[in-house]
Amino acid sequence: MPPSEAVLDLGARAKAASSILATTGTHTKNTALLCAADRLESCCAQLLAANEADLEAAADSGMAAGPLDRLRLTDARVAAMANGLRTVASLADPVGEVLDGWTRPNGLHIERIRVPLGVVAIIYENRPNVTSDAFGLCLKSGNAALLRGSATALRSNVAIAEVLRGGLAEAGLPEDSLIVVDDPSHETAVGVMQLVDHVDALIPRGGPALIQSIRDNATVPVIIDGDGNCHVYVDEHADLAQALAIVINAKTQRTSVCNAAESLVIHDSIADQFLPIVANALVDKGVELVGDSSARRRSAHIAVATDDDFGREFLELKMSVAIVMSLDDAISHVNRYGTGHTEAIVTKDLESARRFTREVDAAAVVVNASTRFTDGEEFGFGAEIGISTQKLHARGPMGLRELTTYKYLVWGEGQVRG
Repeated sequence: MPPSEAVLDLGARAKAASSILATTGTHTKNTALLCAADRLESCCAQLLAANEADLEAAADSGMAAGPLDRLRLTDARVAAMANGLRTVASLADPVGEVLDGWTRPNGLHIERIRVPLGVVAIIYENRPNVTSDAFGLCLKSGNAALLRGSATALRSNVAIAEVLRGGLAEAGLPEDSLIVVDDPSHETAVGVMQLVDHVDALIPRGGPALIQSIRDNATVPVIIDGDGNCHVYVDEHADLAQALAIVINAKTQRTSVCNAAESLVIHDSIADQFLPIVANALVDKGVELVGDSSARRRSAHIAVATDDDFGREFLELKMSVAIVMSLDDAISHVNRYGTGHTEAIVTKDLESARRFTREVDAAAVVVNASTRFTDGEEFGFGAEIGISTQKLHARGPMGLRELTTYKYLVWGEGQVRG
């Protein structure tokens, strides 16, 4: 079924706005971002009221604690959204950047420059801060944002978009540079996925069901923001005190996000010493542990893990534990069960670190640090549009540059081809 007239109209409005944004100067874009940031803070009370209505409805429907946390706005989270826009305003504008240039023997001078994608559609679940983050990054990179959030966050997303659109108008830019789809139906979502004449890139941010729906229905170009079954591997050469701090932080600092660690892998030679300590510390933090037979022999806190548990993104206080006999086994386990997001090794051995970083297939590979650092802001990108777990055209945290493409400028003096 083709997109409805209503969805086609949204796409056309976004496309028209994108044509203006493509030639909008940096100063005007920054002005809109700063106006929008100020408006978020001044309208915080109305945003929290809209969010509270979403939270109440979600709680009444039985939403679990992890997704509820993703849905929740607070004074601090609204302030973080505003600060994220200010950070994006302070970043270099990628549009117009000359990537390279050269002159051919016939005198033609060729340049490759960054240009906006056009219309970036994002379909996402629960997290209303994505509305602000996506707006900021799309605007600074010269793109219009067509956003379709989940029904559970509809009031929050509409309220945030109204405030942000006010910032656009204040700066003299078209309000349709940001459009939030206010129909949460599945048919409308599929319609957005099929706006081939209007959407230049679609980024899904959500769970397996959303990603599968995108794979089944999308006819526009897609950048997959996938699951985060992130591992921490504690090598036989690890500093165990450092490893303990990293594992606890990676798992418990914030459990409902994609860069939280879901799987712990430990070398057999240090498992007798390390596993009881880390298991006790995790259980004290409320973490439920499941593991293989070797892990269960070493701690009474660990229940039986299924094969599905080792490959699952829990997004809650639950973690799988596996014991491996070698670095080769660790790399094999991570590559088998990982989702291509973030994988970490804790080790004092440089060669082990080099092998792990070289042979593990993931968007980000971390040595002696928490998986929680795979994040656009932590990488210095400002707010992120998502974390791509695919390989084309973007991988890892997607900031401003990942929301651009390039075109070639060819400068001649009358040359013709013989």
